[in-house]
Amino acid sequence: MKKEIISTDKAPQAIGTYSQAVKVGGTVYMSGQIPLVPETMEMVEGDMEAQIRRVFDNLQAVAQAAGGSLADVAKLNIFLTDLSCFPLVNQVMAEYFEQPYPARAAIGVASLPRDAGVEMDAVLELE
Repeated sequence: MKKEIISTDKAPQAIGTYSQAVKVGGTVYMSGQIPLVPETMEMVEGDMEAQIRRVFDNLQAVAQAAGGSLADVAKLNIFLTDLSCFPLVNQVMAEYFEQPYPARAAIGVASLPRDAGVEMDAVLELE
């Protein structure tokens, strides 16, 4: 199958050797997003809630560039440097997603790029 590279200026540009997303058939594999503001490529200002919202906004922008939305997310992976923030992720996620919710994993990690507190990646199914 042919790979289609998905890119948008409404989400942070890749800071390494990867694409924002890759579409193969009807499946879109979205790279991890950290709370970078697309226009400045700087970390969002504010608390952990601001970081979580920025990550969801970034994922939403990439999903839209792929021709979908967060409603098309089949699998979401959440990486947190502090697992005590998990209830906050649930609270904010409820504003971005409706039932049926995607499958999900939440993983505690020692550190993330740019000292982010949260990173998320996702798989969308468009067909």
